[in-house]
Amino acid sequence: MLGPQATVLRSWVELRDAVSRLAAALFLGVRVSVEALPTTITGALSLSFFPPLSRFTVGLIEGSGGSADINGLIEWKRYMEGVKAELLEDMSSHLRILLDKAASEAVESYKRENKTVTSDINKKPHGPVTERKKIFLHRASLLDDLMEVEHFRTIYHMFVAVLCVFLISTVAVDIIDQGRLILEFDVLFYTFGQFGTVVWSWICMFLYTLLVPYKVLSFWGSLYPKSKHKLLLSICVGTFLLVSQTCVLCVYPVYVVIHYHLPPASSFVVLLEQVRFLMKSYSFLRETVPIVLQDESKEKYAKIPALSSYLYFLFCPTLVYRESYPRTPYIRWNFVAKNFAQFLGCLFFGYFILVTLCIPVFKNMSKQPFSTKTLVLSIFHATLPGIFMLLISFFAFLHCWSNAFAEMLRFADRMFYKDWWNSKSFSNYYRTWNVVVHDWLYYYMYQDLLWLFKKHNRTGVMLAVFLLSASVHEYVFTLSLGYFYPVMFCLFAIFGVLFNFLINDKRTSPVWNVMVWTFLFIGQGIQLCLYCQEWYAQIHCPLTEKTFWGLVTPRSWSCRL
Repeated sequence: MLGPQATVLRSWVELRDAVSRLAAALFLGVRVSVEALPTTITGALSLSFFPPLSRFTVGLIEGSGGSADINGLIEWKRYMEGVKAELLEDMSSHLRILLDKAASEAVESYKRENKTVTSDINKKPHGPVTERKKIFLHRASLLDDLMEVEHFRTIYHMFVAVLCVFLISTVAVDIIDQGRLILEFDVLFYTFGQFGTVVWSWICMFLYTLLVPYKVLSFWGSLYPKSKHKLLLSICVGTFLLVSQTCVLCVYPVYVVIHYHLPPASSFVVLLEQVRFLMKSYSFLRETVPIVLQDESKEKYAKIPALSSYLYFLFCPTLVYRESYPRTPYIRWNFVAKNFAQFLGCLFFGYFILVTLCIPVFKNMSKQPFSTKTLVLSIFHATLPGIFMLLISFFAFLHCWSNAFAEMLRFADRMFYKDWWNSKSFSNYYRTWNVVVHDWLYYYMYQDLLWLFKKHNRTGVMLAVFLLSASVHEYVFTLSLGYFYPVMFCLFAIFGVLFNFLINDKRTSPVWNVMVWTFLFIGQGIQLCLYCQEWYAQIHCPLTEKTFWGLVTPRSWSCRL
């Protein structure tokens, strides 16, 4: 059964075909009677759909003899061309209206269905907090969807053009100053120095995280269902695992960074992998231990996940463990190569920003007399390279690196971030900037602490999670840079918490999005400026005697050459 839109469209097609057949017959000199015409064209003629056409056609049909008059045919041809243009224009107008209406109805239908699905997904489940689970879906990263839009692709091309400008300027300066091309990536090679030490320390952490927590869980799971001293068994196994985790995943990476004096980027890699393995192993234990505890059967072995699923979890870009995830049907190796190439490009982008916009400004700053004016000007000078570093870090790690590994592992849920750039509140920014870490903090820290306090003191629980996140960030920065300067901690744990309450989700005006971006610009400028100043102050004014206060007091406050 055809709908009204299909019926109208079919009528227009019949009308067009009828007019075409009529014109062809007249050109060939065939006598056509009005009664023999299709009902569509006769109805149009009788209704005077085209009044001039109606009069001319009927007259020509009734007065035509065996041979057609040449002038009449030429005039008829010209007239039919005009009728054709008018008919096509009218049909196009009506067809456009029908298609617009169909498209609007389809959009409304999609919105209703999507709203229903989203509400079902986001609906808070009833029951204990510990039963709330993250739902993994088959979805692409937001930037991959936006790259389908030509206007957004142009923004990406602008960043690529900026990288090209940096490269061209470096080549031009080398040729002008040295008379030849000298591409010395000395800063890049220095920051990633001692790469062999990084590799073998990573292998040690990986093998421990893969084997020890899994084997300990299997041993405990095999004894727990039939044990008469369940509490004592759990305490002994838990103590052993806690001590081993502390020694291998807490103390060992710190020892490697300090003992081998790893440069900043190499230290950053070791410490981030340390934190990642700790979070991964905790998630694995947190998801599987309740399964053993809830197993009332007296079977020999409890239900323990396969080692292959745990191995897959250690590499896939999520911190929430599941025995299985949505998978893509095949691997797009060109997509993998593209993301790794973009990640490499981001590394060079960051290098050019440091050597072009940061090092020349802050290298000799300790030789100048300190003044508030100099500090403020240097902070605002660092806002542009600071926000560039923020955007490059986001694109390199949360998009390129994560998508490359997700594609190689056929991991289908690519929502590693949301549209944080549209945030009108800092609370929304914290939720959408890094979805991978936010999920871990929400499901394993916030919900568990909330359950521990019986759903009381939500504000205190949220502050505790903020404090934990800020402490880990500062821990990584302190050991990677080799000095204690809690700029990140103060901005995150103090100003971040304050803005989280002041600029909250109740703010809906676009003005608040401008405010969020303004504070991000200033915050990145403060971090980049103060960390660069302290880096060169540590070089120009080394400590003569290492004391506690000397180690925790920023050197840039007193270093003057």
